[in-house]
Formats: sequence, structure tokens, C-alpha cells
Amino acid sequence: MTSFVGVLYIVAFALFIYGLMGLTGPRTAVRGNWIAATGMVIAVVATLLTPGMSNWVLIAIGILLGAVVGVPAARRVKMTAMPQMVALFNGVGGGAVALIAWVEFRTSDGYDGEPRYVAITSLFAALIGSVSFWGSLIAFGKLQEKISGQPIALRRWQQPLNVVLLLIAIAAGVLVITGSTLEILMILLLVAAAALGVMVVLPIGGADMPVVISLLNACTGLSAAAMGLALQNTALIVAGMIVGASGSILTNLMAKAMNRSIPAIVAGGFGGTTALAAGSAEARPVRSTSAADTAIQMAYAGKVVVVPGYGMAVAQAQHAVREMAQLLEGKGISVAYAIHPVAGRMPGHMNVLLAEADVPYEQLREMDEINSEFAQTDVALVIGANDVTNPAARTDPGSPIYGMPILDVNASRSVIVLKRSMNSGFAGIDNDLFYDPKTTMLFGDAKSSVGEIVEELKAL
Repeated sequence: MTSFVGVLYIVAFALFIYGLMGLTGPRTAVRGNWIAATGMVIAVVATLLTPGMSNWVLIAIGILLGAVVGVPAARRVKMTAMPQMVALFNGVGGGAVALIAWVEFRTSDGYDGEPRYVAITSLFAALIGSVSFWGSLIAFGKLQEKISGQPIALRRWQQPLNVVLLLIAIAAGVLVITGSTLEILMILLLVAAAALGVMVVLPIGGADMPVVISLLNACTGLSAAAMGLALQNTALIVAGMIVGASGSILTNLMAKAMNRSIPAIVAGGFGGTTALAAGSAEARPVRSTSAADTAIQMAYAGKVVVVPGYGMAVAQAQHAVREMAQLLEGKGISVAYAIHPVAGRMPGHMNVLLAEADVPYEQLREMDEINSEFAQTDVALVIGANDVTNPAARTDPGSPIYGMPILDVNASRSVIVLKRSMNSGFAGIDNDLFYDPKTTMLFGDAKSSVGEIVEELKAL
């Protein structure tokens, strides 16, 4: 049976890796997900077949409860709420690892008689898992707007408090490793780690949430891998390391896309969902346009680049955008989509939305690829994107987003911005693009505005 379980694990891990390969493009992503999911089912079966497995009733109840909660939640969630679901489900994984570590402490009488590495890896998993769970809950609250997207911090006391909480958790863990069997120490570690997770994420503003989600995902993977070492469970080790490694790489890429270091992001204090100060729009006048004028301008263009942002996601305008693009293509106009790495509220948010609307993958152009083409673009249509198009990132050394790579939409011959109002984006700062002489603003709900443009294009 042990050999058979080992073979099942090898098959499962092969499917994990093959499934990940399918996630490199929208056309193969669904298949890749199914392949990886099949691998996880095989890994779970292999774990259940491990000699000595018991408590079948509790296992069945846990699987049933998880399916009853998870399946409807995943099926009903809107694409705009996908970042929140990812944050919540990721946090649940970290919380499960922390609880397993606590159970192991209790069943082994404080790791009495266990090898030293079991205690170390289990306590590490408990600390990181607890941080991930509670930090993910705060990220969920911010994304769901249950908690303010503004940075919430204790100013100069914030970082010293975080260090104290970390030292308390480490000290409790060291006492357990050196032989103490007091359960209060394990509880203290979990509570200190929970407080640390909350205090680390609260000061981080909405503009940094995509990076935070990715970072917490990596933490959950690392905690699962550590717990796998303690339990000698191959599935946890391999799956956890895959999640931890991929999450770490993605976090680094996201941080580079914002030209910010990961420590600076964790330190917090940047980005929130604030409106512009009263009167700021009057001080810098903007030009408004209509759906009819927008349709005429695009109908006589040679090349149109659509720049999607979170506003498109909120309005669920992706299908209307796709219909608009098809009408333009029918008139012989070239259409492309400019994708910024941190557009939206989670990694790949715009790609997922546009893939849902059957936008051809070849038309999705990454920032580094599309930026050189804006100078040859007749119309750049910005739909709900804000900070990722702000020229201040290149021109204003005093701006908090200075140095962040942006989409060079202001290099286009004409820019049309679809937006509800003049409110700022997640960074909480004004967007100089709105006041560019080449820019016109089409105010209103993105889905309604695009729908009106579609009707005007049909009439032309």
C-alpha cells in the first residue's frame, strides 16, 4: 500500500506541473485548471489511503462542509468580487495549517518525543499560517469595502509594534522547541501571529492590494510545505512549495511593475480610495465628450487601443467592450487591449475579465509590448483605469507613484477616458492625464457608456 500511495503522489505531482503549464494562456487555462484539480483529487485519495489513517466520519464531515460552502460560493461569485474570493480562500488555507499545527502540539504533548525538526517546522507553519489567515481577512475586508481602503496605521508606533508581536511569537516558539509543553505558549504564538497579520495588512492601501494578495498566497504555500515536513506528507510539501515559489515569483513581478520594493509595500502607507478635494476639478478644467462623438472619432481611426481598468470590472462592461471592438474591426480598424500588470485588484484581473468576454488572446498586449505602439495609435480608449495611466509617474518626482511603470496612453493622438466622476484611483492622487489637451472625458457608468457607443457605431 505504501508503494501504491507513492505512485499516486507522483502522478498527482505530474498533473500539478502539467496543469500549471496550461495556465500560461487563456485558451488552455480551463483545461490546465481541470488537470491540476484532478491531480489534487488523486493526492487527497493517496493521503486517505496512507496506512494508519482513521477518523473517517470526521473526514467525511469536513469534506462535505467544505463542498457545501465552497462550491456555491465559487459558482456564484461575480468577476468583480473574484479578488475578494481569492483572498478569503487563500486565508482559509493558512488558517487550516495553523489549526493543524495546534492539533499536532496537543496530540504529541508539546512535541514530546518528536524529532526537533518536527517542532520547528510545525511552529513555523503555525506562525506563517496564522499571519496569512488574519492578514487575508483584512485584505478581504478592504477589497469588499467593509474596511477603509485608506492606510490604517499607528504612525511611528506601527513598525515597533509589529516587531514586538513577531518577537513574542518567536519567543513562544523557542520555549516550545526547547522542551516546554505549556499549551498557553502555543496559543500565545497563534494570537501574536494573528495580531501581526492584522497589523501588517491594515496600513497597506488599496493601490498595493494586488501585491498583498500574491504575498499572502505565497505565505500560505510556505506554511503548508512546512506542515508537510512535520507530518511527512508528500502532497503538502510539493503542493505547498509550488504555491510558495510561484506566489513569491509573482509577488516580485508585481512589485517591479509598481517600481516598489516588497519591504516598502509591507511597510504600508500608500494608496487608498479617496476622492479629490472639492474644487480641484474646477481649478483644472477638463473637456467632456459624448457617446456619439466618441463613436465618430473611433470610426475614422486606423488603430484603437482599449485600456481596461477596475472601473470596467465594476461595471461588468467587458462584453459590451467586446461587441464594440467587433464593430470597429468590421470597419477595418485595428483594435488591441493594453494590459498593465497591476490593473484591477488582483494579478491577471483584466486578462480574466476579457477572456470571459471571448476577447482573442492575441489582442491582449502587455505593457512593455504595447507602450511603443501608442505613438501610432489614433485613439486610446481608457475604461476605468486611473493610476496605471497617470503621467505623473514619469514627470513628477514629488508624486507617490513616481517611477512606477505606466501605460503611455498620453502618447496617442487622442485619448478618451470613460469614468464615473473625477474621483481619484486607489493611490488617492489626481491623474494628470485627465487634463491633457488631447484627452476628453465621457462620464457615466462604463457599461452604459460603451453600450451607447455601440449603438452609435451601428448607426454610422
